[in-house]
Amino acid sequence: MKKTIPFLAATALLAAPALAQDLSVVGSWSSLPLHKQFEAPFWSEKLPEASSGKINVSLTTHNQMNLGVGDVFRLLGDGVYDVGMTVADYAVADAPELEGLDVPLLALSADEARAMIDAARPMVSDIYKDRFNSHVLAIAPYPPQVVFCNAPVSKLDDLKGLKIRASGRMTAKFLDALGAEGVNVSFSEVPGALQKGVVDCAVTGAGSGYNAGWWEVSTHLMPIPLGGWDPVVTAINMDKWNGLKPETQELIQSQIKTQFEEPAWAVAQDALVNDIACLTGNGKCPAGEAHSMKLVEVSQKDFDKAREILVSEVLPEWAKRAGKTWADRWNMSVGKTVGVKVAAQ
Repeated sequence: MKKTIPFLAATALLAAPALAQDLSVVGSWSSLPLHKQFEAPFWSEKLPEASSGKINVSLTTHNQMNLGVGDVFRLLGDGVYDVGMTVADYAVADAPELEGLDVPLLALSADEARAMIDAARPMVSDIYKDRFNSHVLAIAPYPPQVVFCNAPVSKLDDLKGLKIRASGRMTAKFLDALGAEGVNVSFSEVPGALQKGVVDCAVTGAGSGYNAGWWEVSTHLMPIPLGGWDPVVTAINMDKWNGLKPETQELIQSQIKTQFEEPAWAVAQDALVNDIACLTGNGKCPAGEAHSMKLVEVSQKDFDKAREILVSEVLPEWAKRAGKTWADRWNMSVGKTVGVKVAAQ
């Protein structure tokens, strides 16, 4: 009997997954569709299953941890957790060059946005390696960042003089150039700010606004992508990544591309159409109850004016802050893809 017990213990160890890899993962906003539909199923189910139990994932989100959004990638680089994901714009205080990933008004469709982000990816990978000690695994979209207003607006010029919550720094710069006042309000505080008149309008994804109930405190929806596509970067701590076996790295990279990143992009364009229908009642709402915000059609004149402001004022200001090296890299990648060249100051 004494010989049997050690033998059974050894047998149990052999039967367990060999060298199981544990990953602590911090996802993006838990209440929004990207996390519910793609992040959570991938990390909690699909990746562990694809690894045959050799990868164990502990998943939470930055809002469930009460993390400041600007801290997500800083803490990732320090190794507080293994994988982190949030909107790239939240990290631009540490990396102003990262603003070049999500330039507003250059992509009007999911295909155009995907092409821009694919072109920017080598830049983004270098930024995360150097600034956040991290390896980029995926870049997925929130829907385009549109404008919710609790004020009567019918065209772009009507935003002049209004207080508007921007979704990112470049969007705030654009609003300032337009003659509006960019106001810094966190996503969770926007409904109260709109209701109390702290802001007149706010920029976020149409689906995010629908799920967060912004239709209760907004009257007008302007579906111009003033905030770009708000890409969410998923990255893994570089020390953790380098410590994984090559076959584990390959499994994670291939699975996150086919089971997370590509499916999220595949529904991005239809999601925008559906979200607008849900907010305005113009069309069928597959998400549930449709509401009755007024849809403000954006004219070609408005698009042309917005793009002219972007190219002549906003992008040159960014190039000055980011520096000539990054402006040149942007011109040769994203700029080449969208037909825009920014002059480095």
